[in-house]
Amino acid sequence: MSRRRYALVGAGHRAQMYVDAIIGRYRDDAALVAICEPNPVRAQYYVDRVVEAGFPAPAVYGPDDLEDMIRAEQVERVVICARDDLHAPLIVRSLDAGADVVVEKPLTIDGPSAAAIEDAIDRTGREVVITFNYRYSPRNSALRQVIQDGTIGQVTSVDFSWVLDTKHGADYFRRWHREKEHSGGLLVHKASHHFDLVNWWIRSAPRRVFASGGLRFYGSENAAARGIRNRPERGTHDGADSFELDLRGDERLKALYLDAEQHDGYLRDRDVFGEGITIEDNLALVVDYASGATLSYSLNAHSPWEGYRVAVNGTLGRAELEVVERGAVLADEGLHPVLDPSAVDAGSSGSLRPEGERLIVQKHWEAAYEVPIVAVGEGGHGGGDELLLSDVFEGPGDDPLARPADWRDGVRSIAVGIAGNRSLETGLPVQVAELGIRFLASDAAGDAAADSTAVAAARA
Repeated sequence: MSRRRYALVGAGHRAQMYVDAIIGRYRDDAALVAICEPNPVRAQYYVDRVVEAGFPAPAVYGPDDLEDMIRAEQVERVVICARDDLHAPLIVRSLDAGADVVVEKPLTIDGPSAAAIEDAIDRTGREVVITFNYRYSPRNSALRQVIQDGTIGQVTSVDFSWVLDTKHGADYFRRWHREKEHSGGLLVHKASHHFDLVNWWIRSAPRRVFASGGLRFYGSENAAARGIRNRPERGTHDGADSFELDLRGDERLKALYLDAEQHDGYLRDRDVFGEGITIEDNLALVVDYASGATLSYSLNAHSPWEGYRVAVNGTLGRAELEVVERGAVLADEGLHPVLDPSAVDAGSSGSLRPEGERLIVQKHWEAAYEVPIVAVGEGGHGGGDELLLSDVFEGPGDDPLARPADWRDGVRSIAVGIAGNRSLETGLPVQVAELGIRFLASDAAGDAAADSTAVAAARA
């Protein structure tokens, strides 16, 4: 059987998961034949990685030559790991050139670009797969199973609180994510993961969003108000403090960014208390769902610990999931500990808030009990990343939890964040159907028609 021909579009940090999968476990099913990346140093980093694994060097192209690359290299599927605001044009161009697409979350960052993806899919009939690895995490799958089994009855509301610590959370304010025009802000870039979890857990779609929040900790104005002034513009220097990232201390970050910045001027280690930050670090939302359930959601990006708490209320009881991914950020850990504790084991913090996870269910008039969470293997997200990659490269099997996601799931997840951003701008609730995406409008129209039928039947 011939191997499916892949191209990588965007050769940053996240791309390594896919490259290593292609040259590792899925080497008999997939071949990386091309890399599309404007920075020659980053492109060469992955070319070398492929060659060192014993495979031919993939051809390197620039973004302007995407269509030529797909045709010349007979690319069947592209994996897009580029900056968020570039996703939509790259997806559309790839589909029109004849390739299917695998794309990192978020699908895109605003309504018009989501509509352009929808048009391209309708026009070409090609496939767009979005990689929501949080669905595959055993703890999140366990909660889906509890809800799907009807254990707590019909879901009436969800309370979801996510905290990013001053190591991981701060990192979004060092790089391009800090500019909303490039990332859509944390409501789109980060929280699309969380909104997808809720959509998937309760098997419903968002309809109305109201948001509140702001930049209240990071940024130059907040720093000045707390007496923090005259900081270096970047973290790569001797004597960096706990909010700075010295790229010299991480071999991979140094190779991908510090050694590459001469070609494009991109700085990976900017000061979190500097000028030009346009995203929020404190956010709260209320989301109404087609099923009648309501989500209350909050995100904090400067917490002393990292993890999340979810409470799902139903007509028969309640399920509570608590996850501590890092119990404390300690001053004596040094400058370069693990940034994202959800993807890589950060080790124990030795704090009174131990790292761990617990899912508790309590039905009405009964004692609470704990639901076992069983790891499915090694690797990021409790082995969930490996399950995701299996679905991406081998094709999704019969999954009773419906974890594989397509572009429609991607649209529903970003719809909450896009509507939330509009609500932040206007101070008003926003209807998801008014974002200019046909798929969402038809979803809402179907709900309205069903409601009218139900009312008519009740009156009869």
